[in-house]
Amino acid sequence: MKSITLICAIILVRMKFVLLASNISNHYNMSESYDKNNRPSDLTNVSISLYINRISAVDENKEEISFDVFLQVVWVEPRIKPNTELGEKGYIELTIEQRNQIWTPDLYIRQLREMKILKLFEEISSLRIYENSTISLSIGATIIIKCDMDFVLYPLDVQKCPVDFSSYKYTVNEMAFHWRKDNPLTFPNDFGENGFRLPKYVVSFDPREEPYPVNFDGDADRISARLEITLSREVKSYLLENYLPSTLFTVISWGSFLIIPTIVPGRMVLLVTTLLSLVTMFDTVRNNSPDALELKSIEVWLLCCTFFVFLALMEYFIVLFGIRYDSHWRRQKFVAHAHAASGLHPQPSPARINISSQNLQIPNQSSIPNLPNVETPMTSLQQQRKNGLENASRMFQANRINPEDNRSARDLAASTSESLHTAEKVSSIMGRKRFRNVADVALLYAGSQRGKLDQISLVLFPLSFLLFTIIYWVLYLNESRKKLSS
Repeated sequence: MKSITLICAIILVRMKFVLLASNISNHYNMSESYDKNNRPSDLTNVSISLYINRISAVDENKEEISFDVFLQVVWVEPRIKPNTELGEKGYIELTIEQRNQIWTPDLYIRQLREMKILKLFEEISSLRIYENSTISLSIGATIIIKCDMDFVLYPLDVQKCPVDFSSYKYTVNEMAFHWRKDNPLTFPNDFGENGFRLPKYVVSFDPREEPYPVNFDGDADRISARLEITLSREVKSYLLENYLPSTLFTVISWGSFLIIPTIVPGRMVLLVTTLLSLVTMFDTVRNNSPDALELKSIEVWLLCCTFFVFLALMEYFIVLFGIRYDSHWRRQKFVAHAHAASGLHPQPSPARINISSQNLQIPNQSSIPNLPNVETPMTSLQQQRKNGLENASRMFQANRINPEDNRSARDLAASTSESLHTAEKVSSIMGRKRFRNVADVALLYAGSQRGKLDQISLVLFPLSFLLFTIIYWVLYLNESRKKLSS
């Protein structure tokens, strides 16, 4: 029973091929030397055109673009000629089975990641033969293109995605792909004049007129038809979501310069809350934005805003330190110096007796009767001093030398080094005193309640931020325009 079923199936397949051959012979004629594995001529020109139905998605993390297209490939096949009247249509529509009998170009899309043929009940494609032996192949597909994206300018970035249509097997001398001269790209009515608008991008297409050389194996070049896809990001949403709030946070931090420095809770809460808000915003943007090899432009902006708020917080710390120095440490030093200058020293003890030769008078020993011959302490001290001075003067006269004539080189070197060391110590002490004086003046000028640091900061911070804003937008907008025009 199984063998009978197999035989019937083989007979049906043969009958199908016979009917197909008869249908082919009824519609067009093939040359006897026709081989679908060989090209129609030595140099085959293939023209292509695209009907872009819609942009499905742009995946920044995977760096992919997917869109639905109808690809039309046209070439001349002189080995096949229609043998029937074409009627009003002007072409013969072939079935899917008949396409397998005809040579088709080996179309290769260099940046293609994936291609899905559109199907409903059957494959959406067609193969037509025209009177002048021109063959047109049209296929509906969803194409996913790999695009090398650079997000350094994010969100001011412009992405250029080239798509090359060429042959893989045949070189420039054998096959060349180019865009059709009339309407190489067509779009539905919902496409705008400047491109298809997505929630984040404006997508535009530019078919290059000149063929683009592509080198696969390094030996021979291929000629390709290049389609350049440009993705221009919508910046308005980023201005409202990131740039405007961060600017407002930075401006609000300048309000701390108007708060009295002694009101520590109010000023600290304002600066710390602003700083934490900017740090949270930076972390959110970094996690939700695509990766880049360098800092993105929006990250540079948020970091600079955070740095401005941080500088305002550091300025307040300097003011607090100056107030503390002025009210506590400097005042204590001033009081200590005032007591020292007024001469408030401790009084001597009452038990201490000041003995001198002028106040203490010793009566003459001869005037006191019946007094033994005893030397008083004072007389004995005077006698010792007198004898000591006489002995010292004798020794000095005996050993007196001339210092100018007999001074040695060693004594000169010692005295010179001692004088230099003394001079260095004096200069070091003077330098430290000068630095202390300058530091005292700076702290009093900046930190006390009468200081000017808050007033200077209230002018300096806005001017610095304005200068940074101008430089930032000029540099990054110029880079974005260069990328768009390249």
